[in-house]
Amino acid sequence: MTGETPSRAHIRFDGVGKEYPDGTVAVGNLDLDVAQHELLTLVGPSGSGKSTLLRMVNRLVEPTSGRILVDGEDIADLDAVQLRRGIGYVIQDVGLFPHRTVAQNIATVPGLLGWDRHRTRERVAELLTLVRLEPDVHGPRYPHELSGGQRQRVGVARALATNPSVMLMDEPFGAVDPEGRRALQTEFRRIHDDLGTTVLMVTHDIDEAVLLGDRVAVFSQGGKLEQLATPAHLLARPATSFVDGFIGEARAVKLLAVTELEAQDLDGAAGPGDPHPSVTLGATLETALGVLAAAPDGSVTVTDEAGTAVGRLTPAGLHTALRRAVTANGA
Repeated sequence: MTGETPSRAHIRFDGVGKEYPDGTVAVGNLDLDVAQHELLTLVGPSGSGKSTLLRMVNRLVEPTSGRILVDGEDIADLDAVQLRRGIGYVIQDVGLFPHRTVAQNIATVPGLLGWDRHRTRERVAELLTLVRLEPDVHGPRYPHELSGGQRQRVGVARALATNPSVMLMDEPFGAVDPEGRRALQTEFRRIHDDLGTTVLMVTHDIDEAVLLGDRVAVFSQGGKLEQLATPAHLLARPATSFVDGFIGEARAVKLLAVTELEAQDLDGAAGPGDPHPSVTLGATLETALGVLAAAPDGSVTVTDEAGTAVGRLTPAGLHTALRRAVTANGA
């Protein structure tokens, strides 16, 4: 990135609760720390307070108890409009202005903050490139001229326009078809790794939660935090019967997607020019399983990042890797 310096923040929920006048508890007495650079996914059924919690961070909803601190500062003491301008916000239906071009949409907050035209134009081009849209091609277009996935990419770019320290995402990929959704998930994970913005993402999809999150927070009705854990630990060792049921029966399959292939999982040696299909060390076990399933003789060559063969993976090695993941996470 050649433009704005990456920014990130620490977020602290200190005894935060939200109760509506009719007695409905949306969030109940939550204590939670979100680390700098962390991508925390919030998952749970409808009515578990995920979106309410998210909207309390930018004060679209005010808590009825507790405090929310960003880098030690109580957001209740800040001007709400200025707070929102410093927080990226992406929702499912994107909310692009239909009569403004893609470039004008992305430039919305920079314009409100008084950026000059040159700085704004450079930032728009930089962000379109970041989300893998061509500035000269897509910048002049209007939202209705884009696919759903492209509109969602523009929404992400707009949220990143002023390099916010916090980014809130509420079911950001929910309206995109499955193939496009997986591509967007991969792209956003790459963008987050590059920028390091602190992200809270709401999803109802446990697969998305464990694929994207550095940690996953599972909520039940009334905004009760049932478990907070890394994806691998969550899948290997659900803390409550609610979490176990929410994850479902395919825990081992989900664990494949969040566990990387390591050298200790390999069986035998592979020499130069080995004709077997190959997979890279550090690939997910899900990827390795796909390559292994298509291998004619049930084994694949494993290479390092330079393409040098470092060993061979067999079904026994894959099983060893999965057992390692389960054992390492306390199951």
